[in-house]
Amino acid sequence: MHKTKLALALLLGLATVPAMAQDIKVGTIFPLSGGAGPDGQTVTNAVKLIVQQINDKGGLLGRKLTVISKDDESTPAVGVSRANEMIAEKADLVIEGWNSPVTLAMQPILARGGVLDITAVSKSDLILSGETNPYAIRINSSNGFDAGVIAKYVVETMKAKKVAFLTQNDVYGNGFQTAVEAEFKKLNFSGEVVMTEKFAFKDTDFRVQLTNLKGANADAIIVTNSSNSSGLPAMVEQYRQADIKSTFVGAVGIMLSTVFKVAGDANNGVISADIFFPDLPPFTTQPESTSFVAAYKKAYGADPDKSAALGAAAVQVWARAVEATKSLDRKTVAEAIRGKAVKGTVFGDVQFLPNGQMQPRYVVFKVVDGKNAKLEALQ
Repeated sequence: MHKTKLALALLLGLATVPAMAQDIKVGTIFPLSGGAGPDGQTVTNAVKLIVQQINDKGGLLGRKLTVISKDDESTPAVGVSRANEMIAEKADLVIEGWNSPVTLAMQPILARGGVLDITAVSKSDLILSGETNPYAIRINSSNGFDAGVIAKYVVETMKAKKVAFLTQNDVYGNGFQTAVEAEFKKLNFSGEVVMTEKFAFKDTDFRVQLTNLKGANADAIIVTNSSNSSGLPAMVEQYRQADIKSTFVGAVGIMLSTVFKVAGDANNGVISADIFFPDLPPFTTQPESTSFVAAYKKAYGADPDKSAALGAAAVQVWARAVEATKSLDRKTVAEAIRGKAVKGTVFGDVQFLPNGQMQPRYVVFKVVDGKNAKLEALQ
């Protein structure tokens, strides 16, 4: 009898002990292999760094964060599989997106699974259309915003009369070219688009396209290529080998550290633009930026590029919203970001548009020392 009472008392006592709070799961889906693998690893590393910093300060909502990382192999079908895995593993957040086709394939899966989805890098304007994810959020600039910056520079600063395109043949590349051509019309561009050459994301041999472009004698060739660790460095090197005199104008965000590491001085003279630079104003005077750069360099032995900053900001923006709302609910957190200002990110204080797009701030630059990734700010 006494044993029965003792067992009952122990059971009642255990029932009063609160259950241990489960870790909050932060998922990442990026290419970790293939032509964009090193870049996807950079974004993932930045996410892990910020998560560790949050955990070092006590976590979020009193709970520890853990990171689940998956490789989408730059392939939409694989991305869909990884998105379903995230749902099965009950991720509270997924930060994704190097390639727009992969992001667009994953969006409806994650939305149906009720998982908050933040796009870090992918640029297609369709991502924020609301058709597949009514609570979409993107940190990187969009094709539409980027096109305005590049078109204005080509028309107003370069005063180009003949323009050609070297375009990645997918929703990202084709979308960017369409957006640039639309901006040309807005700017009353009096010149002409003399040629368009296209290629696949996984291509590394561009000699046929470059031979054709050389004959076009354009003032500027506007280039998209998101294979920053493989295809783009090869393209830059082959561009120089072909002795093309036209100015290489890269789409916003394609000139990342991996391109400089592989192609070196072949990048000299490339014109492009971006929204984050570890060693250019205003980031050199923003405490959040300088502390992130120092922490990333300590952890990984290299300066972070824009892709790393995007991954870091994705975690920071989400964490600020979770702290403000005291919730992990997808709709609640998304509505605390979309159309709102968020303070204290690696980009400084930022503003999100109602459709979930973070408002970008650009610097146009020219590569002056590709071997050492040195840039000259043009405007």
